Amino acid sequence: MLEINNLSKQFGDKRALNGVSCSVKSGEIMCLLGANGAGKSTTVNLCLGFIKPDSGTISIDGELVDFDKKESLANSRQKLVYIPEQMNLYQDFNAIENIQYLAKLSDISPNVNEIQEALTATGLESAAWNKPLKNYSKGMRQKVGIAFAIVRKAKVLLLDEPTSGLDPSATIEFINIIKKLAEKGAAIFMVTHDFYCAHSLANKIGIMNQGNMVEFLDNNQLSLSSLEQIYHQSVNPVSSSKVA
Repeated sequence: MLEINNLSKQFGDKRALNGVSCSVKSGEIMCLLGANGAGKSTTVNLCLGFIKPDSGTISIDGELVDFDKKESLANSRQKLVYIPEQMNLYQDFNAIENIQYLAKLSDISPNVNEIQEALTATGLESAAWNKPLKNYSKGMRQKVGIAFAIVRKAKVLLLDEPTSGLDPSATIEFINIIKKLAEKGAAIFMVTHDFYCAHSLANKIGIMNQGNMVEFLDNNQLSLSSLEQIYHQSVNPVSSSKVA
């Protein structure tokens, strides 16, 4: 569903990505871990078509993205929904109005029942649907974004630090919602610093360091403690060896 092949990107004298490859199939969840500046957000921005790679390719739903053609970029974006750390939604609109507006921008026309069904699927209480988003918590705003992904029937979800600032109960609720979307066939690609979230969600985990994919792990074979240990050894092997 999402194929990243030998992707490289340089900004001035800084090499942000160095031949990164990975893939996420329909129904899979992949999490990227790494320190700030490791190349995670650059990878997401390339997938969104906001920047052009120096080399390498990205395919979405079997179609190669041509970064030089607006039509190809537009077509790839139609298959994606991006949920950043802070959802840029209209604070004076309610949940239904926000989704209707986003749908209009995406050239789709869901009816109110479809929107309400999507909001129900995220666990957002019906009492909040008609309240302006300025009264929402971060977790509630995220549910509106996820509801839009459901309405949009997105094949790929790109999530950038979605659990940052969420309390533990909201994080668990978020994990359960994302698992359900994967079960329905979405490919989930998530950037996070949250070991617990990554371990609870992912089928596979990539660890990035200085623009390189230094580890690519089958999460089914890992405990949370072993994931943390591998991470620290991968991104700071000198310090890890001293501690050991």
